[in-house]
Amino acid sequence: MFDDFFNVVKLRFNGADDESAPVFRCPRCQNAVPLSRFEELHRVCPSCNYHGRLSAAERLALTVDKGSFKEFDADMISCDPIHFPDYPEKQEELRKATGLKDAIVTGTACIRGIETVIGVMDSHYMMASMGSVVGEKIARAFEYAAENKLPVIMFTASGGARMQEGIVSLMQMAKTSGAVKLHSDAGQLYITVMTDPTTGGVTASFASLGDIIIAEPKVLIGFAGRRVIESTMKQRLPEDFQLAEFMQDKGFVDMIVERKKMRSVLAHLLQMHGYKGKEA
Repeated sequence: MFDDFFNVVKLRFNGADDESAPVFRCPRCQNAVPLSRFEELHRVCPSCNYHGRLSAAERLALTVDKGSFKEFDADMISCDPIHFPDYPEKQEELRKATGLKDAIVTGTACIRGIETVIGVMDSHYMMASMGSVVGEKIARAFEYAAENKLPVIMFTASGGARMQEGIVSLMQMAKTSGAVKLHSDAGQLYITVMTDPTTGGVTASFASLGDIIIAEPKVLIGFAGRRVIESTMKQRLPEDFQLAEFMQDKGFVDMIVERKKMRSVLAHLLQMHGYKGKEA
């Protein structure tokens, strides 16, 4: 009994040093849990319900009907508009490491038989920063959805505009917002799902324009960083400032949905808004 108790204490406080048992230490509650358990729960902390980051492939596997995803613009890659030092080399390294061409994957898919246009940002690629390719792929996705009378679901995750593309990256805020307006004028539904983190120019553009804005539990949502805001306001912010629950309380987020329920909630929302499909 005492051996078991000692092992639990050791895991909690020194688990990261135990090479035989990889550990995940939650950035929200700081508790350490076996990495295998964290992965088993699809990267959800069992202690505080913090929802960790998924790759685009993992997100799609959990969300859409198997075999239904058809990607848009799979080979689109960014150029180097302001000749930022080592930017092309960095991009090439990331493409090899992640298997992605840029920080978002878009396409059509079915969720419980309901066809939708879906976009998934992946923070493993330059913190899902929004450059020319991200903006262009999002705009094309909304244009396709408007033309084909389909809903759009965007899983957002970003550190903001991509500084390596300068003003070109900031231009994507207006472009994506215009594409959302086009889709809205066509009378179609847009659902945003904010994941960890959704910040900067992405929050200030298409991520905040959803007809319904969903967030995963405990995720970071905001524009400027906490330290920047505190230094500007000269006052201490609440501990939960910019977390999903705080944003819901202030009316910025419509609902918080756990990852294990996301697929069913999205399907239900699509059905409520008149979109039909064959049950998967």
